Amino acid sequence: MGTAKKAMFGGLRRWWGILTFLLLIAAWKDSTVGPAVVLALSVVTLLWCAFQAPVACGAPVRGRSDGCRNNAYGLMLGCRQVRQHTFANLRLLFVRRQVREFCKDLFSDGVHVVVTLAGIGSFLSGLVAFVPGIAR
Repeated sequence: MGTAKKAMFGGLRRWWGILTFLLLIAAWKDSTVGPAVVLALSVVTLLWCAFQAPVACGAPVRGRSDGCRNNAYGLMLGCRQVRQHTFANLRLLFVRRQVREFCKDLFSDGVHVVVTLAGIGSFLSGLVAFVPGIAR
């Protein structure tokens, strides 16, 4: 009988992107932090949201309206249990008729909402930090 593996740093290993998002908010409030730090935190948080955040797969499955419920990493990738789901969500963005389905899945449950809002916020933050003269 095996023992459960203890999460490193109490689960921080899976949710480090939320920590970077909170640091990004703190960087915007602190006037001494330069735009390079804000841009770096924005990019890191956006990459976490897209490719590493622990969410449900949600890939389209025949016979189920809510899609696949396996664990996945990031909003763009699918689960690793079913090989066809690996890039199923990313493919939805390139098929014109399925973009609406992808956008609907971004707000399907609480975890997706948090990750989606963090991703949108970090993207907008990166744009504002990239264009000089807009912020501050």
